[in-house]
Amino acid sequence: RKADNPLAIGSVKTNIGHLEAAAGIAGLMKVVLALQHGEIPPHLHLEHPNPYIPWDDFPIVVPTQRQDWPARRGPRTAGLSSFGFSGTNAHLVLEQAPEAHAVPPREDRPEHVLVLSAKNPQALTELAERYHDQLEHEKHFSDVCYTAATGRAHFSHRLAVCAQNTEHARKLLLAAAEGKRAAGLERRKVENQLPGKLAFLFTGQGSQYVGMGHELYQTQPTFRQAMERCHEILIDQLEIPLLDVLYPADGQVSPLDETAYTQPALFAIEYALYELWKSWGVHPQLVVGHSVGEYVAAYAAGVFSLEDGLKLIAARGRLMQQLPSTGQMVALMTSVARVAHAIASSGRSDVSIAAVNDPNQTVISGSDEAIDIVTTALQADEVRAKRLVVSHAFHSELMEPMLDDFEEICREVRFADPTIPIVSNVYGRVVSTEIATPEYWRTHIRETVRFADGVRQLEKQHVNKFLEIGPNPILTASGRRCMSGDGYVWVPSLRESRGNWSQMLQSLADLYVRGVDIDWEGFDRDYVRRKVAIPHYPFQRKRFWLDTHTVDEADPQPSNATAGKAQPSRKAVDLRDGLYELQWQPRSRLDQHLPPLAHADLGEPHAIGNAAAMAEARLSEQLALPRYQDFDRELDRLSTAYARSALN
Repeated sequence: RKADNPLAIGSVKTNIGHLEAAAGIAGLMKVVLALQHGEIPPHLHLEHPNPYIPWDDFPIVVPTQRQDWPARRGPRTAGLSSFGFSGTNAHLVLEQAPEAHAVPPREDRPEHVLVLSAKNPQALTELAERYHDQLEHEKHFSDVCYTAATGRAHFSHRLAVCAQNTEHARKLLLAAAEGKRAAGLERRKVENQLPGKLAFLFTGQGSQYVGMGHELYQTQPTFRQAMERCHEILIDQLEIPLLDVLYPADGQVSPLDETAYTQPALFAIEYALYELWKSWGVHPQLVVGHSVGEYVAAYAAGVFSLEDGLKLIAARGRLMQQLPSTGQMVALMTSVARVAHAIASSGRSDVSIAAVNDPNQTVISGSDEAIDIVTTALQADEVRAKRLVVSHAFHSELMEPMLDDFEEICREVRFADPTIPIVSNVYGRVVSTEIATPEYWRTHIRETVRFADGVRQLEKQHVNKFLEIGPNPILTASGRRCMSGDGYVWVPSLRESRGNWSQMLQSLADLYVRGVDIDWEGFDRDYVRRKVAIPHYPFQRKRFWLDTHTVDEADPQPSNATAGKAQPSRKAVDLRDGLYELQWQPRSRLDQHLPPLAHADLGEPHAIGNAAAMAEARLSEQLALPRYQDFDRELDRLSTAYARSALN
């Protein structure tokens, strides 16, 4: 260094004293602040520099006044040293942080979720108040949400706010601070007992609508990439490209309700939703699907690849579309036993039980005439019936002409055993190797969808949280009616009557406040975010100082000034009552009692040897000396004492 650019040196002790174990971190704070503000703080109280240091010979200076710290030939750098009393030394080199530049606006979601947590309700309320105050002057709400989610620990008392902007968030935070409920506000304590499992429910046919997931497709890169991947895989298997079916241009009519397009479109939407939830750290411990939904559930369980799954579902829809558009399906609001009795009484074999959705909803499928006979008979017995809008009579004998062709396509697929438990529609229970065969997927088309039995199996597997993966929460209502008690959480992914992001964030908030672990870094990975200053944790401070009161024994009487006043009763506290003291009990080695011998007559040498041997045995037992050398030293000291005692 040259003399015109000296090295400035200083110490944090002169500013705040010696902080013992915290001295090092205090020095780090001082250096970071100096780097941040571009100023070198003064070294206080330096009046007489050490005369034994040749200050003029070294390019160093101890600044006693504040100095500007310009960045010369690059960013500012500083060295920090901390010397521990035990001899541990730490040395750091720090560099000025890069300048923050304005980031050009990119796509972002229209809503955000702010998550707060604390160790007790009072602290959570105070934290909500602090965020309410800070957001009054905050412009970047998304950065506040990102920092709060990724930069703070997550405790058991949790609060989640789903809002579009700071103004909306402040209203919800104020409601939370006042103990009120509001849409977009979730508050709950995560219970300490062992949490139940999370299951994914994959929706079946009938839940589709044009434009499903469009808002996510426009603003969520992970979702869009998943949809585009399905689009590319299906490009040679669909006459009209998948994305044109889902999101047609103005004035175009979508063929979405034709089963050749319905089934692959549902698979793609549910696959993209599954990938999105997975990128947010939400993973299922069990999966179940309803009819078409079981194909996506099987993909999630690792039964086949995405390419094979799309190949199967596209072939399934295409072969069904080629069948005559005859037959119908009707949902009957009664038990499966009652419906089975009505079918048997009708004497018709061309009607089947297509699905058992819950204890009081059974779906029948078959020829028009047979369906009318069974439905009329049950309606006469005051059973409500609802005709389903479908193109074909699925899960009935009318599907049999396509089964051989579909099985041949299944034999081209490479199956694998499930890697996570999957509940089968065919068996109504958890399955393993039986689902990984072409014969299973052939049977799956024809047999009854035993969804109610499957949900009961999930209950036996200790599942208490259900996330429906689909464009509409069709399975949620049926699933609730299958459970034997309360305490279950049912969360949808999308809902036709609500914005995509509004529903997704509400469901995410619902899972968070119930203790589901969220990967918040993954949640914002597709967007530009930065850490910003946010409120600190509101510690609930308690005073633990002991109030002591000592009485001066020399002056036990109160003074005249206070004699006439009532004295507050204060119990005298002796600090020693709350402490304990160690008292060491030394083990005696030289005070062992030996056989008394007359000092005038020490006896024959063999008598002394016998006495010494007995003393040796007693000493060895009393002192528990592990080594001979230790005993030998003790015996020498004992012999000296013995001789001195005998000669006195």
